[in-house]
Amino acid sequence: MNMNEYILEEIKPLRLKDSVKNAQEIFNNYPITHFPVIENNKLLGSFAEDDIQTIENKDGELVSYAHLLNSFFADEKATVLELLKIFADNDTNIIPILNEDKDYLGYFDLRDILDVFSTSPFMIEESETLIIEKLRNDYAMSEITQIVESNGGKLLGLYISEKSSEFVQITLKIISDEINEIMHTFRRYDYKIISMHENDIYLEDLKNRSEYLQKYLEM
Repeated sequence: MNMNEYILEEIKPLRLKDSVKNAQEIFNNYPITHFPVIENNKLLGSFAEDDIQTIENKDGELVSYAHLLNSFFADEKATVLELLKIFADNDTNIIPILNEDKDYLGYFDLRDILDVFSTSPFMIEESETLIIEKLRNDYAMSEITQIVESNGGKLLGLYISEKSSEFVQITLKIISDEINEIMHTFRRYDYKIISMHENDIYLEDLKNRSEYLQKYLEM
C-alpha cells in the first residue's frame, strides 16, 4: 500500500529560530505529542510537548533547547507495521517522514495509520483468530502455513505475539470452516492451542472424560 497519500503538511514544521511561545501555541492548538524541527528542509529532530510546555522563558529561541530534541522518523516507503512500531517505540502520535535524500516531506498522524490498519483485510475479513504456542526453537512459519492450508484454510496473516526464553506464541487469522481439523493437526505437531474456541472438539472431549472420571471416583 502506498502511504504517501496520508502524509500531512497541515502544521508547518518548527525551526530553531522560532520562539518557545510559538512552539507552545502549536501544542496548545493541536492534539500532538511531538513536532518536528527542520533546517534547510533537513530534519533536526522533534520536540516533545512535555518538554516544551515546562519551559518558562517563552521569548527564548528553540535553539537554546536543542538538546531536548528527539531523533526518530520514518522513510516514505515504510509499511504500516513499521510505522506502528515507530509510534509505539517513541510514545508519539506524530512521525516525521523523509524521502530517500533525507528531505523532510511532512508527517504521519497515528490516527490515520490506525485507520489504515483497522480497515485492512487482515482486520475486517470474517475469520478465526487462533493463538498457538511451541518451543521457540521448534516452530517454523512454513510448517504453520502448511498446516493451515493442508486443512483447506486460508491464512490472512500471522505474527509472533509473545516470546519468552523457551516458548513463542503466534497469532493467526484464518478463514476456515474446519477450524477443529486445523487445531487437531497443530496439536499433532506439538503446538499448544492458547486461544479458546467455543466448538473445540478436543477440549469438549477432555471435559467429558473428566466428568466421567469424576463420576467414577464418586461411586
